[in-house]
Amino acid sequence: MNILDIIGPVMVGPSSSHTAGAARIGQVALKLLGEEVRSAKIRLHGSFLATGKGHGTDRALVAGLLGLSVDDRRIPDSFWLAKERGMDFEISGITLADAHPNSVKLEVMSESGRKLELVAASIGGGRIRICEIDGLRADFSAEAPTVVVFNQDRPGCIVKVTSRLGSAGVNIATMQVYRDERGGHAVMVIEVDQQLPEGCIGRLEQEEGIEKVIYLCME
Repeated sequence: MNILDIIGPVMVGPSSSHTAGAARIGQVALKLLGEEVRSAKIRLHGSFLATGKGHGTDRALVAGLLGLSVDDRRIPDSFWLAKERGMDFEISGITLADAHPNSVKLEVMSESGRKLELVAASIGGGRIRICEIDGLRADFSAEAPTVVVFNQDRPGCIVKVTSRLGSAGVNIATMQVYRDERGGHAVMVIEVDQQLPEGCIGRLEQEEGIEKVIYLCME
């Protein structure tokens, strides 16, 4: 445990879990989308729904989707900023099965039509867990550089990805593999020790059986 686990991050309050964590979830969704958010459906679950309005969870999520950091003093004004930038959003409640109390489901879309569906939880001290991406299970913190690979569930895909990373001099710290069904769609969540070199993502995307690659680096 470190000091941030006790006092929380430098942030706009009042809550590290309901405010800072929510803003960080929005930031990660923006990074994963890879383009500016033009529309967002924000579905609050559990404690996020019950007490989130008083803690500014709704405003923090919108702020994160706009790219504001957890210590940005404009977080309370995020609704107005979203309107100014032309970002439409709607906020409602949802019940998510087996989810952390501080969870949210985001459905976001960019101007070009790129879409992302994300389920994430704020677990305290400003820390978060990404639990689901585009309907497939995931489990990572977004604190380390992370490669998310969507692929066909077929032999050889994992070897292709890990070999490419190894050839690029990238060391894998953790790796998780999930699939919806045998022979269907799968996802690899790979946390690495260093940033990916230029061109690495493009080479991964060219491999047979790889459908989409998302690179997340919050630095």
